[in-house]
Formats: sequence, structure tokens, C-alpha cells
Amino acid sequence: MIHFVGAGSGAPDLITVRGQKYLQEADVIIYAGSLVNPELLELKKEECQVYNSAFMTLEEVIDVMKEAEGQGKMTVRLHTGDPCVYGAIREQMDLLDEMNISYDTCPGVSSFCGAASALNLEYTLPDVSQSVIITRMAGRTPVPEKESIRSFAAHQATMVVFLSTGLLEELSKELIAGGYSEDTPAAIVYKATWKDEKKFVCTVGTLAQTAKENNITKTALMIIGDVVTHSEYQRSELYNPAFTTEFREASI
Repeated sequence: MIHFVGAGSGAPDLITVRGQKYLQEADVIIYAGSLVNPELLELKKEECQVYNSAFMTLEEVIDVMKEAEGQGKMTVRLHTGDPCVYGAIREQMDLLDEMNISYDTCPGVSSFCGAASALNLEYTLPDVSQSVIITRMAGRTPVPEKESIRSFAAHQATMVVFLSTGLLEELSKELIAGGYSEDTPAAIVYKATWKDEKKFVCTVGTLAQTAKENNITKTALMIIGDVVTHSEYQRSELYNPAFTTEFREASI
């Protein structure tokens, strides 16, 4: 059995209870060494085999899984955050399907959630933003033309931008061209929930400058939108005493 496990956003105690159990029981662990906190490997059995996929190709990863499966071993494929966000898991699963090897997924805390916690931020503020766009800049790996930063910016929703720390000047230009103003609130969160986490509140126009001044070159994500500075918003109707819900009657 192959278990795709979300390692969480960084702090080792943010892995799920189920994910922790799988790590403790695994005979083989293949972990994304460029992003996963290595402290999580302290949970493994002494005899567990460990592979760092940062140095491996897809084919090499699958070969390890296939060999382990042939020996009746349990494998954990440990991805950063939640595997379903920029985890490149579908291509692994398709090859496993071809070989009739069983697998499942254990979700994890994505870094976009960790970044919100670092800023004590709510992504969905009434009358400010009720949607979150998770995306990235086109770089060495392209994105579909219909999903450009510029086109998404036109919605003025909250935007979380992954994998783009080295492209911040271009990111600012695309955001502004799409409709955000230069002074739209923004934030850069480096290694959210890790011990060396850093966070900086700035604007769309000062993203590149802020990163340069603080020597942030990778392992960060950007949050764009008025929710960053907790702009004026309406209180939730859910807890409004004048609002009737399924569970209580309005009291005023």
C-alpha cells in the first residue's frame, strides 16, 4: 500500500494524527526533501528505508514504490503541505494505476493556511472578499493562458501566489495590469509555521523591494488583497443576534 501523506505547512506537530501514524508504521518513506521538515523523519522506525525525492525523477520514485510493494512493504510518499496543492501526485497515481498498486491520500495543512495563521488573517471577510485564488506565476513551468495572474487580478478576490518568489517584479506588473492598485495590501510569508518563519506586510507595488530588503529568495508565498490589513468589513450574519439560523432564533 502507498500512502500519499501531507506533511503540513512546516511545524512538525502540524502533521495530522493519521499522517503521524503512517510515518511511524512505514517500511519505506519517500519525502520531498526540498520542502518537508526533516524533523518528521524522527518518527520513523529504525529499519525504515528513506529516500529524498529532491534528487529523484518520477521514474525513480515509482521504481522504489514498485520494489517496496513487491516485498509487501508499506510506503509513505511524504509531500509538503497538502499533497493536492502543487504536489505532482496525479502523475504518480496514474503510473500506480497502470501497475494495479493501491494507494490513498492523507490530507495535510497547506502552507496557504499556515501563512494565514502567521498573520492572524481571515481569507474570507464579508463585503471584502469571499473567494481565494491559489495560483502561481508562469516561469520555467508554464500555466494555462486562461489562468494568468493578470486575468485573475480582474476579480479582485484574495489571491495566494505560490512558487513565484523569484518573479516578484513581474508579479507586481501583472497584478497591476490586471486591476489591483499599487497600494493594494500584500504580504510575503517565508516558511510559514517553521521555527525560522518570517512575515512581511507590504503592498502590491513593493513586493520585490520588500523581498530584496529582507533577503527572501525562495520558500515563500505571497498574499494579495484587502484582507491582509483587515479592511473594513461587515460582521458575520452567523453570529448576529438579529439573524435567525437553523439552530437559533433571532433575539433582537
